Amino acid sequence: MNTQTAFIKADEVDRTWWVVDATDRVLGRLAAKVAPILMGKHRPSYTPNQDTGDYVVVINAGKIRLTGSKARQKEYDWYTYYPGGHKYLSFAEMLKKHPTRPVELAVRRMMPKGRLGRKMFAKLKVYAGPEHPHQAQGPKELEL
Repeated sequence: MNTQTAFIKADEVDRTWWVVDATDRVLGRLAAKVAPILMGKHRPSYTPNQDTGDYVVVINAGKIRLTGSKARQKEYDWYTYYPGGHKYLSFAEMLKKHPTRPVELAVRRMMPKGRLGRKMFAKLKVYAGPEHPHQAQGPKELEL
């Protein structure tokens, strides 16, 4: 009887494409469901040091919502590395300027940091509207 743990290689993974409709979904709850799928934690063959996750396509990212008063109070900030270069953008302004970025940032910040996390995050495709160019992959609807 073999009792050793089987570690799967990245090229042995059969990846599935999932599509998620973000219309009226809460941002953090959506990101908390999508991040483990990108990492592969939903599979019994999950291996921490390999990218065993699936592809996820998020549509209607511009219709995401926040609970309470966070829609007014939440701010995204970054530094441009120039003097006085600390920039701020509220959630509402971010949705207007870059409607996909709140979903991308929320999921990215739940992913592992480093080379493997960046490779896993590359399997996330976010679109502001209901159309996406990944019909040929035959994505399945993901119920959250």
